[in-house]
Amino acid sequence: MPDSRTRPLIPTMRDRMVAGQPYVVDGTVRAALARGQQRAARFNASPVEDEEARRALLADLVGTLGEGVEVRAPLHVDLGSNLHLGAGTVVHANLVAADRAPIRIGARVQVGPNVQLVTAVHPLDVEKRRERWEGAAPITIGDDVVLGPGVIICPGVTVGSGSVVGAGSVVATDVPEGVLTVGNPAKVIRQL
Repeated sequence: MPDSRTRPLIPTMRDRMVAGQPYVVDGTVRAALARGQQRAARFNASPVEDEEARRALLADLVGTLGEGVEVRAPLHVDLGSNLHLGAGTVVHANLVAADRAPIRIGARVQVGPNVQLVTAVHPLDVEKRRERWEGAAPITIGDDVVLGPGVIICPGVTVGSGSVVGAGSVVATDVPEGVLTVGNPAKVIRQL
């Protein structure tokens, strides 16, 4: 009989999700989502005047928390642990960080209210959707970026350092460094 220590481990659906592989939402994924949402709820319910407690709750929620980060509640996450916030970043109310894949926000980023950073990808094949298969693609926001109110960043997008994304824009493709981009779909308007 083979030794159980030599058998390959079968990854859970949560493991598949975190590794960027297709997955089905099962008990392991639901447990990870519940953990993130519970921690976000504790952060959102914490007293604004207790900055030390709020920072501790936020540090427990997210994957990386840089120095001087400000996050205004409410904050909505899927996992929380896949959200990485660079030093000096300011996040206004109602950020939706659907972090089933990593979301990396650089230093000194300004995130307006009601911004959505969505990593979830759903298959185009109807049979796969019926079977509840999903995927996720990471989002990267460079340093010194401004995301205006109501911006939506789609799965797999990178926004280059120093760029500004205008209010209400839907960003479905990468944004180069140092540009102003606006619209739905977002388009580069000019260099900054």
